[in-house]
Amino acid sequence: MSMARFRFYEELNDFLPAENRKITFPYHFNGRPSVKDAIEALGVPHVEVDLILVNGQPVDFARHLLDGDRVSVYPVFESFDITDVTHLRPQPLRRPQYILDVHFGGLARYLRMLGFDTTYDTTWDDNEIIDLSVQEDRIILTHDVELLKDGRVTHGYWVRSSGTHNQVREVFKRFDLYKTVKPFSRCLVCNAILQAVDGETVKDRLPYEAFRIYSEFHECPSCGRVYWKGSHYNKMQSFLENLIESDDYSA
Repeated sequence: MSMARFRFYEELNDFLPAENRKITFPYHFNGRPSVKDAIEALGVPHVEVDLILVNGQPVDFARHLLDGDRVSVYPVFESFDITDVTHLRPQPLRRPQYILDVHFGGLARYLRMLGFDTTYDTTWDDNEIIDLSVQEDRIILTHDVELLKDGRVTHGYWVRSSGTHNQVREVFKRFDLYKTVKPFSRCLVCNAILQAVDGETVKDRLPYEAFRIYSEFHECPSCGRVYWKGSHYNKMQSFLENLIESDDYSA
């Protein structure tokens, strides 16, 4: 039996048992498994990985493990560009276009509210989510680690947090979304881009008080819902301001 030594960095340690976190540990294997197979056998989905060094040199997922190899595995880098040394995917990992699993209805609404192209449907199974992710170049956000290990998945992230607000903060930090926010530009229900509309043309779909008080309205061209800057707008605006001014952002 052969042996390699692995070291996982930063949040990749979330997937490991406590005794293997933030240390170099041995991995025993037979034959010549790929680096990707070994990483996933240790519990880390390949889509969470953005750089692999074997004996100090960058490699791709297909590289076969050899006896005595020292493997360092890194997550997405936020602060500097490593595109010259890693080619694990044909396209960048981070792109603000998402598909969410059935657990994230609240997160889907908030991402849409903040202007991000987000698809979500409670009727989709794992295969449908993966197919759409590949067809439409969408990042999968999920609580299901096993879904991310599917070989067809190229872009995905395991959301650790519970609670919608915490999930939004986590996704913003992970994908560095702070500078690409376009609040109140999408329909919260069907994801379409909203269009400005004159109040008179949608008067029959508005509460009387809304028509009387407000002058600015937007309509969803897909489902016909009408939006205006009521009390819900102020609450969302407050959340957005707190999000951007949070310690995570300022750090």
